[in-house]
Amino acid sequence: MPRIQPVNHTAATGDAKVLLDGVKASIGVVPNIFATFAQSPKVLEGYLGLNKALSGGLLNARLREQIALAIAGANACDYCASAHTAIGKMTGVAQDELTRNLAGQSEDAQVQAALTFVRKAVTARGLVADADVQALRDAGFGDGEIVEIVAHIGVNLLTNYFNHIVGTDIDFPVVRANADAAAA
Repeated sequence: MPRIQPVNHTAATGDAKVLLDGVKASIGVVPNIFATFAQSPKVLEGYLGLNKALSGGLLNARLREQIALAIAGANACDYCASAHTAIGKMTGVAQDELTRNLAGQSEDAQVQAALTFVRKAVTARGLVADADVQALRDAGFGDGEIVEIVAHIGVNLLTNYFNHIVGTDIDFPVVRANADAAAA
């Protein structure tokens, strides 16, 4: 049971209604996380705005979802593991790769470098070493891409913590970010 209830998008008013109607028009549904963010329309507006900006950035949709899964696994966030597995499939990432990503692993060397970095950043609370950033550069990431990777860490920490704290009901096919995935 959620600690904070989602806003019913059909009964929403004001800014919450405008934002939730926009989500519905854009993706066809209103996920529970967005409906719960709508308890504070400014939070939903900020989240949607940053996501929209990053979606037009340097990182492709596949890598963005793979990063989200690695962070969901590190934080054992079942909601985010479920959502980003479903979205990751839509970007063309194979199920076995998505499962690896949840554990912070990838068969692709460049993706692996990104996932290793984000897992280190999450577990070290951002206190990474020069060598960790250099490993991203060595894998072919430029400074702009590294800045976006850091931004994605922040966005995903927000959603992971939000879902843990409010107890968002999972409205995607359920994927468990179990302790084994989080410890990998």
